[in-house]
Amino acid sequence: MLKSVSCIIVDDELIAREIIASHLLQIDNIKIKAQCKNAIEAFNFISNNEIDLVFLDINMPEISGIAFAKSINKNIKIIFTTAYRDYAVEGFDLQAVDYLLKPIAFERLLKSVNRYFEVSSQINNDKKQVDEGTDFIFVRSDRKMIKIDFDAIIYIESYSDYIKIHLNDTIIVTRETISAIEAKLPKKLFLRIHRSYIICIVKIQSFTNEYITINGLALSISRSYKKEVLKQLEKF
Repeated sequence: MLKSVSCIIVDDELIAREIIASHLLQIDNIKIKAQCKNAIEAFNFISNNEIDLVFLDINMPEISGIAFAKSINKNIKIIFTTAYRDYAVEGFDLQAVDYLLKPIAFERLLKSVNRYFEVSSQINNDKKQVDEGTDFIFVRSDRKMIKIDFDAIIYIESYSDYIKIHLNDTIIVTRETISAIEAKLPKKLFLRIHRSYIICIVKIQSFTNEYITINGLALSISRSYKKEVLKQLEKF
């Protein structure tokens, strides 16, 4: 049985919010917690409530949907909604679940919601495997599945539609998003410090408020991750 999903709708146009809301009311397990007319309203609501999914317009005044998506907790999933096709590439760069072009038909929105459930199910399965104590993962590379021990990973780097897994003695390239691989890694060993980097905590050589040195490389800590990164590192 699917768990109930808490979502908000963020759009500066009332009619756009109402259309999305009317579609969502026809879908079981989706609960609309708020409708916000700008990013500031949405940020304030998310700061005080647990939200799983955001239907987010991109072209909004003052703070765009793209800027807002970069500022919120990365565990909150995004489905972008916009009248402008040109934003699609940047939207998917942020690991969005989907990108809906207005006017949005019910069938197309339903497809996006189903995609969200598929992504969430995969993440939960991966987390379950990690929680059960496995100390490795398998990734597809060069038409085969390769076993990678967690203790061999130095850091992971996002590279266009692929990721590079930097190991002690080699680099494995696989077609996967960095968010998907992040969900498969134990949080006690790995830390996301940037939209493009995940590092192995025990292999950190030094760090400042701006970057982490690992394997002789200085990797930047991005603004959106800085608070959580420094909080985790201060525990050691």
